[in-house]
Amino acid sequence: MKLRPYQEKAKTKVFEQWNEGNTKTLLVLPTGCGKTIVFAKITEDCVRTGARVLILAHRGELLEQASDKIFKATGLKCAVEKAEETCVDSWYRVVVGSVQTLMRDKRLNQFEPGYFDYIIIDEAHHVLSESYLKILAHFNEAKVLGVTATPDRGDMKNLGQIFDSLAFEYTLPEAIKEGYLSPIKAVTIPLKLDLSSVTTQAGDFKASDIDTALDPYLYQIAEEMKNYCKDRKTVVFLPLVKTSQKFKDILNSCGFKSAEVNGNSSDRAEVLKDFENDKYNVLCNSMLLTEGWDCPSVDCIIVLRPTKVRSLYCQMVGRETRLSPKTGKENLLLLDFLWHTERHELCRPAHLICNNEEVAEQMTKNLAENAGCPIDIEEAEKAASDDVVSQREEALAKQLAEMKKRKRKLVDPLQFEMSIQAEDLTSYVPSFGWEMSPPTNKQISALEKLGIFPDEIDNAGKATLLLERLSKRRDAGLTTPKQIRFLESKGFQHVGTWQFENAKKLIDRIAANGWHIPHSIDPYTYVEGA
Repeated sequence: MKLRPYQEKAKTKVFEQWNEGNTKTLLVLPTGCGKTIVFAKITEDCVRTGARVLILAHRGELLEQASDKIFKATGLKCAVEKAEETCVDSWYRVVVGSVQTLMRDKRLNQFEPGYFDYIIIDEAHHVLSESYLKILAHFNEAKVLGVTATPDRGDMKNLGQIFDSLAFEYTLPEAIKEGYLSPIKAVTIPLKLDLSSVTTQAGDFKASDIDTALDPYLYQIAEEMKNYCKDRKTVVFLPLVKTSQKFKDILNSCGFKSAEVNGNSSDRAEVLKDFENDKYNVLCNSMLLTEGWDCPSVDCIIVLRPTKVRSLYCQMVGRETRLSPKTGKENLLLLDFLWHTERHELCRPAHLICNNEEVAEQMTKNLAENAGCPIDIEEAEKAASDDVVSQREEALAKQLAEMKKRKRKLVDPLQFEMSIQAEDLTSYVPSFGWEMSPPTNKQISALEKLGIFPDEIDNAGKATLLLERLSKRRDAGLTTPKQIRFLESKGFQHVGTWQFENAKKLIDRIAANGWHIPHSIDPYTYVEGA
């Protein structure tokens, strides 16, 4: 099986991290981008060296999927460590193991700490639980790869307690742009559901409280669905099984062909198959279909289980982003009902695509202002980013005015980042331990030498990114921070994109004119190199 270019790059980057001494590294791929295939190929390369590999997952279905895909992709068969099955005395080099089974002392103590050379954790956003930590502590000599679909910086910061580095991240926008996932259109429905009385439990909204808040609106939601998804294949996520069953009945009374599945459904496999074969056009569930289930022909998703956990939100929506050429699927429609809450931690469509919370808030605001209109989330994110940049530029103008008064010789890093339009720098949040530590003396000295005022940079991760960017700009012959600061202080525009030599010639002309701009030059309309 030939890997896609991003999958091949992901595999290479994982081995690079291990070889560099980062024994616990993380791989982030959106749902639908073949993370199992990638770690199957990584497993194959490990086995070729004679190593033993343990694949860890928290659900039986995920273990079966991993075992099946590893065999199809590589021809390798897997031993199983789950319930009554064990890999002890097996000659297979790959083991798929249940976390619930392996965490038990009696089971774990059958293995020497060095028994496995590599451990791969599927759905690695669960790794902070005590069961995973116990297993990793036992096999403390193994190199570890965590694989997850979550793009959340907050989650990543937590995962940074376990993992040394992020080996590779492939984003949802990249996957959509390169044609591997379906475009997503979000539409905000101006039906205000009140979350003000909902409490929090275990870090998320309490399901029973959500159910109480949601119940009065179910008939209205069904009526709204008639306007948007009558001809679409739809999955609805609800807070409780009883709500899911009730909503199924309401939808059927409104003319939909709806079915419901839950963890206790004896006919679950049959219902899912009938849904895939279009016997039903709406499938209701209570958080059952977040992991391990795929139905590419689904082209509408409705989240009636509000959450603060971005990884969970992305799991709900991400399952339906797969392409379906056979059915003519053009996009995935995401119906976003307007939950009434003062709490900004509620996940919305913006959180599928925005790493920066400021941009996410602006995008959510923009979508609400265009309620009822389906809008491509990539276009919405770009518009929101532009709005935020404009707001930042206004704030920066005020800051620059203050800076002129101070006449600082070194350049404020925010001014530099805005001048070169480096969104990744302005929105950077450290994730891993070394990134969060203060900048080193060597970094501070290098930044000062290159013209950046280092006191505004409070972590080593940001200092590293900034130094890397400065090095790349120097190699590309682009303007230095000091050139940018000087020319922008004189009113010249977009100096961050200029060539070093063109900026130098202009500064020399100004210097020769007694540090005054020649009368023939208008800095606001000046074209580089003129």
